[in-house]
Amino acid sequence: MTLMNRRTDEAAADPSTAALRAIVPATGRSWRDRLTPLIPLVVLIALVLVITIKQPNFLSLYSMRGLLESVAPLLLLALGQMFVILTGGIDLAFAAVASFGTVLLALWIPDMGPGGIVLALLVTSLIGFVNGFVVAKAQVPSFIVTLGALGLYSGIGLWISGASTIRLSEGYDVVGWLADLRIAQLPASGLLAIVIAVVIAVLMGTLRRGRALHALGLAEPAVLMSGISTVRLRILAFTLSGLFSGLAAVMLVALQRSGGPSLADSMQLPAIAAVVIGGTAITGGVGGAMKTLVGALIIVVLRVGLSAVGVDPAWEQVFYGAVIVAAVALTIDRSRLRSIK
Repeated sequence: MTLMNRRTDEAAADPSTAALRAIVPATGRSWRDRLTPLIPLVVLIALVLVITIKQPNFLSLYSMRGLLESVAPLLLLALGQMFVILTGGIDLAFAAVASFGTVLLALWIPDMGPGGIVLALLVTSLIGFVNGFVVAKAQVPSFIVTLGALGLYSGIGLWISGASTIRLSEGYDVVGWLADLRIAQLPASGLLAIVIAVVIAVLMGTLRRGRALHALGLAEPAVLMSGISTVRLRILAFTLSGLFSGLAAVMLVALQRSGGPSLADSMQLPAIAAVVIGGTAITGGVGGAMKTLVGALIIVVLRVGLSAVGVDPAWEQVFYGAVIVAAVALTIDRSRLRSIK
């Protein structure tokens, strides 16, 4: 069998693979394309070295525990955002949905136990599904849809919580093990989040829909010609974003022992920064879970580093905003932009 015949047979068996192959020539294989994915990892290693020189105890067991606990909810939020960005969209509501989820968990766990967790995850996933349905079916820009959802669920969270933090005492053990359990003296919360990222990376590299998400962000017409439903892919991406917002809410409730209508709001900018800093292109199609993991680690290490050099915490958001602009400038594929808007 010739090479051309083998490729034809593979394309027939997996249309998403054919779509990906159809757009490979447009992406290019220059030396810059090969080196760019390594930049975030190099930056992470350099940051760790610089901070370790300034603070020799940075790599101590105590510091590693703090880093892993900090990265857990951030990584889960970033993974959810990653799915949407891969399709070329944006979800501005994910942090507000996570805050809303913490309120639901704090209200439901005392009476429902584990059932409260399941129900809260179903609610946040449904929110993501509705957002994706409106974006895909009504063809409303994701920016507008999720901006409206941000205000909606922030308001509902404030209403049902009485605009106050809800302490979780009764039934806390249902989620408390995430904060208390240690594996090799390291917090289970951070290790679990990293394992989830690895599993997602494997699944997206092997499952047809995982590859199709990349293809949708790279060349939607090619995906349409392959027979894959772009509507279902977009809805799937937003539904996963909602699910991971719910998982982040579970992690936050376990770590904070409470729920609140704005508990996750401060993580919105850092989570988006983690996605783009890790190398996921804001235009879609390029990126993945392992890149997002590296980006989340960079954000957490930066937070420690900024404190180490005496930067006022109030300036952190300013720094994250500047880093996002710089990361987008480095990762954006300008050959796919017809105009700058």
